[in-house]
Amino acid sequence: MNARPTPAPIPAVASANHLLVIAGPTAVGKTGVGIRLAQELGTDILSADSRQFYRELTIGTAKPTAAEMRRVPHHFVDSHSIGEDYNAGAFERDALQRLAEIFRRKTTAVAVGGSGLYLKLLCDGMDAVPAVRLGVREALIARLDGEGLPALQQQLRVLDPAYYATVDLRNPQRVIRALEVCLGTGLPYSSFRQNQPAPRPFRITKIALNRDRADLYDRIDRRMEAMLAQGLVGEARSLWPYRHHNALQTVGYSEVFGFLDGQYGEAEMVRLLKQNSRRYAKRQLTWFRRQEGYAWFHADDYAGVRAYVREKISEE
Repeated sequence: MNARPTPAPIPAVASANHLLVIAGPTAVGKTGVGIRLAQELGTDILSADSRQFYRELTIGTAKPTAAEMRRVPHHFVDSHSIGEDYNAGAFERDALQRLAEIFRRKTTAVAVGGSGLYLKLLCDGMDAVPAVRLGVREALIARLDGEGLPALQQQLRVLDPAYYATVDLRNPQRVIRALEVCLGTGLPYSSFRQNQPAPRPFRITKIALNRDRADLYDRIDRRMEAMLAQGLVGEARSLWPYRHHNALQTVGYSEVFGFLDGQYGEAEMVRLLKQNSRRYAKRQLTWFRRQEGYAWFHADDYAGVRAYVREKISEE
């Protein structure tokens, strides 16, 4: 039998440093593709998962394994403590600094993650929003604690219907940020979001991965079962003092906190973990489909991803 031909190597960047983005929904297989690509290019990976930053969050965040991180240097995995206040704006600043360091040694870097906002800021920057007076955010947080998120959602619907129609209303941080600007400036938050990409001193190629829905949902269900077997409930119990932290107000932990709080039994917790994770994947897909510049590939089509990367890197 004839030996399988060895694919041509991916060339060095022709004219500039190059960031390769691997995005997609939870459990689709981003980590494997990103590691293969980074290994072949001999470069580093930046994690753009808003929960993998935290050292204390391990099982519920599906971090790369120790063996995988030995194969490729990873940045922004276990880089912060859950007690620190770390947000998308800080990530944009720190990731650009880290990329500058990598590009002094390499011509390419790979960013991997499913946190759409973090990837958008890394690639396009943050719209300039004026500072608002002190006390506005604190008052909104107090309202959140006293009246709940639906009250803030309703106020946002009145003050900025355009942003209300696009924001993830289940994310209190984003709802509060929008209201903070609306109340502090007297103008809709959406009026400051011009979607003008900030200049970057490197080229960017964006790739999004997907699978057939039934296959993706099966992978999500099996991932949830594996996390529970690995001790997700115990990990969540150890994080109980931080349960109000934004990183823990997300799928994978909030359902376990409800169980630990006695709101429902174990079977319902498992059902919610799977259901909400599938819904989260659907929201991620919607987000990335709305973003410009992504080339879509089946997650198992590494040859297609590789060929596309080779073509983009070769362009002048």
